[in-house]
Amino acid sequence: MFTFRQTHRPLVPVVTRHISLPLAASCVPAGFPSPAEDFADGVLDLNDLIEHPAATFVVRVSGWSMAAAGILDGDLLLVDRSIKPRSGHIAVAALGGEMVVKRLRRKAGRWWLVPEAQEPDRYQAVEMDEEAEVWGVVKNVIRCLT
Repeated sequence: MFTFRQTHRPLVPVVTRHISLPLAASCVPAGFPSPAEDFADGVLDLNDLIEHPAATFVVRVSGWSMAAAGILDGDLLLVDRSIKPRSGHIAVAALGGEMVVKRLRRKAGRWWLVPEAQEPDRYQAVEMDEEAEVWGVVKNVIRCLT
């Protein structure tokens, strides 16, 4: 039976200094444009996105098997190793010597790594075996738009 193992690989801190950016007071609508407010409401420290710095790492996505979940080729994922993986989480796992990002699902007592692709016939779910290892749960997605 598959078990979630705690690995003890060395981790490199994601952020070694605090980077703070102005945080706008209002949300930006993605639909109808509205006048922008010019005043910042505070400061967002990017470290606030990381709850457990010592247990967080960044990985770049390669491929399109999670596009329907909003994870695209080239995205950066903040992965938290301190979160206990549950069914429904998106996780980074080692499977057959490769790193993959997929949705964890528990079906009939078995664990699966399930793709969420816009072309579902192109990718298949993979059952996790004793050799499979969850490295962490994806907390954030960072995407460059330029």
